Amino acid sequence: MTVKLTVVYGTPDDAEAFDKHYTEVHMPIVGRWPGVERTEVAKVQGGPGGSPSPYHLITEIYFADTGALDAALGSDAGREAGKDFMSIAPSGSFMTVSELSD
Repeated sequence: MTVKLTVVYGTPDDAEAFDKHYTEVHMPIVGRWPGVERTEVAKVQGGPGGSPSPYHLITEIYFADTGALDAALGSDAGREAGKDFMSIAPSGSFMTVSELSD
């Protein structure tokens, strides 16, 4: 069953520097993960009706199954991305794993 890793980033102090690092460094590392079927990156614009949001960016990375996700995270590139996440993730950032319904 398809699973996705969702990474939600809190609002960084310097959004421009964060976006540059994320685009030029972090995502190319994720691009080396084995087994990725699809990746979606969305910049948060706010909540419903334009209310402010505590989040800056949401990334969803899709895999065929939990085994493929585990293999990606356990790969050299997966460990490298994990270290980079820890160095760039603003306060309030988090990750979740979800199983998609058919």
